[in-house]
Amino acid sequence: MVINAGNSVLTVYILSDSIGETGELVVRAAASQFDGVLIEINRKPHLSSIEGVEDALSEAAQAGAVVVYTLVRADLITCLQAEAAKLGILTVDIMNPVIGVLETMTGLVPRREPGLIRKVDQAYFAKVEAIEFAVKYDDGKDPRGLEKANLVIIGVSRTSKTPLCMYLAHKGIKAANVPLVAEVPLPSELFNLPVNKVIGLTIKPDTLQEIRKQRLKSMGLSIETDYANRERILTEYEYAWSIMRKIGCTVIDVTNKSIEETAANVLNIYRKGVGIHV
Repeated sequence: MVINAGNSVLTVYILSDSIGETGELVVRAAASQFDGVLIEINRKPHLSSIEGVEDALSEAAQAGAVVVYTLVRADLITCLQAEAAKLGILTVDIMNPVIGVLETMTGLVPRREPGLIRKVDQAYFAKVEAIEFAVKYDDGKDPRGLEKANLVIIGVSRTSKTPLCMYLAHKGIKAANVPLVAEVPLPSELFNLPVNKVIGLTIKPDTLQEIRKQRLKSMGLSIETDYANRERILTEYEYAWSIMRKIGCTVIDVTNKSIEETAANVLNIYRKGVGIHV
């Protein structure tokens, strides 16, 4: 087909075993390099059978179209190439030259599974959304977030609630956290949550006292405050346990545990969907 610049309309069929978005973007980007060429695009997405490919090619041949394809399944590619040759259709393979180069360079075998990039994108956006959620509902800022959360982490100050929530967010889990402070009333929403949605963090008082002292020192503050006072910490410890027992939630002792270790326990509990003491 000869395209005359100025008054040209080129019909392009996009054949894909996914949604065909990649093929359309490439065609439009290429067409933008030509003045006066109008592109009429017809997508044929989610092709999953040889019959579907043959029908799409027959339609493209009747329209006098060029076929651009992003098929990754080998059987569909073989069918397309053979049928297009019979029908005299000009075709452009978008995906497979690149897949071939990557296969040669890495020595790996491609999965040949349609739609993988969309699965990756969905996972990425879920992670971003979870991170934004963890920031928004950190430290009990807004109790309305508790019902929206996948998990709610509770515990006294310096039990690593926020770092844990951020770690979980990178796994796509929306986690909110609520500090347990005897003088601060807890939101009623906390006590209305399913038991397996709440996880309590506890820590040995001596370890917590040392962590708080180090925190105060790093801020240039005196360690002789209630925040690092042993009696105060014991009071907080007992209060936190009373709340966790009232809720009946899972409790994890984070003494000398890294965030990764705690998160591994939390993820295991989350996936099982049951409340147990660790």
